[in-house]
Amino acid sequence: MHDKSSRLSPAPAGEAQADPLSEMLRGLRLDGVEYGRFRMKAPWGLSFPAQEAARFHFASGRGCWLLTPTKEWIRFEPGDAMLLPRGAEHALASEPDAATMPFCQCAFQKVCENVFETSGGGEPGGAGAETLLFSGSMTFNVDRLHPLLRMMPELMQVQEATLNEPGIPDLLKTMACEVAMDRVGAGGILARLADVVAASLIRSWVERGCGDASGWIAAARDPEIGRVLAAIHLNPSADWSIEALAKTMRGSRSAFAERFTRVVGETPARYVAQVRMHHARQWLSRDKARIGVVAQRLGYDSEASFSRAFKRIMGVPPSYFRGADAEPANETNRMRADPADERNLPWRA
Repeated sequence: MHDKSSRLSPAPAGEAQADPLSEMLRGLRLDGVEYGRFRMKAPWGLSFPAQEAARFHFASGRGCWLLTPTKEWIRFEPGDAMLLPRGAEHALASEPDAATMPFCQCAFQKVCENVFETSGGGEPGGAGAETLLFSGSMTFNVDRLHPLLRMMPELMQVQEATLNEPGIPDLLKTMACEVAMDRVGAGGILARLADVVAASLIRSWVERGCGDASGWIAAARDPEIGRVLAAIHLNPSADWSIEALAKTMRGSRSAFAERFTRVVGETPARYVAQVRMHHARQWLSRDKARIGVVAQRLGYDSEASFSRAFKRIMGVPPSYFRGADAEPANETNRMRADPADERNLPWRA
């Protein structure tokens, strides 16, 4: 759906660089989206189990309550929006003490089918206040353990989203109309609209300084570190030595290494290694590239040395992802980069 070169190629020399957040988001796209609209009358409650795909919710009408991934009930006001980039478990309810029922993924309609709209909750014959929820399930082009997604918090809540991102309600209405009309190309258009919704929520969350001042928000708001992260994600095959990364930040080698580790929470070499191996996994599973070709693309002297480094970081050999429809390795075996990974890479940091 998206041109791979637009994600992996750096900006031409002399071209004005966009802000770090825009550059970081260039490599994050949606491969699919499922969308639903819910009219819920109090009392009601829905529990959403953990999943690989991201979720988003937008509240209208009366608003409701959110049980966060940390098991804390907070108010979800009308006009608020939230994005759970790694699909963490959560719940929505008319009141914190309302009984919840498991949400069924089948409630979300696939693209090019009629938009799903349902009603629920309420006492028989009652007149409980109504909450209108626009909800979706988004599949990014990278898995939830990709370094870019791992830096994000479990929950990005944007309060008063309609004030900070006034286009979101119109985007959601357009998504609903696009699905309902069932026209040719609706799937691609819907995914692009959802791209804009997700990017808008992330931007608003970052700009308003919500959450912890570390990890994603610190990197996105730090022009120098943000520039380095954008360069790494847009061109993972480059020879990213400490010197090259420090030059991208426009700082000294020692100052860069200390600052990067403090802001991002990982050494530059380890972060680059993780990004490269996630791109390698995509080339193997999505593009069906040969292991030797991927090793050469990443600058390894041999297929064997690449395979050893890949297994240390991803938990399984690269041949695992050459099979059809291979699933990501178990989380406990993933992202196990250690100092040995940095010593065995084809470049030195």
